[in-house]
Amino acid sequence: MTKSTSSVPSQRMLRVGEQVRAAITQVLQRGEVRDPVIEKTVISISEVRMSPDLKIATAYVTPLGVADHAAIIEALNKHAKFIRGRLGPQLRQMKYMPDVRFRDDTSFDNYKKIDALLRSPEVSRDLDPDSEDEE
Repeated sequence: MTKSTSSVPSQRMLRVGEQVRAAITQVLQRGEVRDPVIEKTVISISEVRMSPDLKIATAYVTPLGVADHAAIIEALNKHAKFIRGRLGPQLRQMKYMPDVRFRDDTSFDNYKKIDALLRSPEVSRDLDPDSEDEE
């Protein structure tokens, strides 16, 4: 079997990433992290990407209703080792407990920009099927 060099995650990476995402979500929902910045913020974890060796989990998070995402990301990364320790019971089938890293999920901002572009008059005019008949 040859090893793929593409950046497409394997089924195992996707499955483990989803398990880690669910475990981190439970830790945050139960309020196990004692930090005022984290406790008063609703945090959505949109995706967890695993490294090919499953030793690093990068969690993409979106703090809801907060303008300054950097403070939340910093607080989560400060407590990453604690959170990693709390994942143990839910991920006990794993050979190694992954190191957890938190990153700001900017995909929603990108979706907003694309949506705004698609709704702009210039693009709407180009996409309108009736405008072709007028020419």
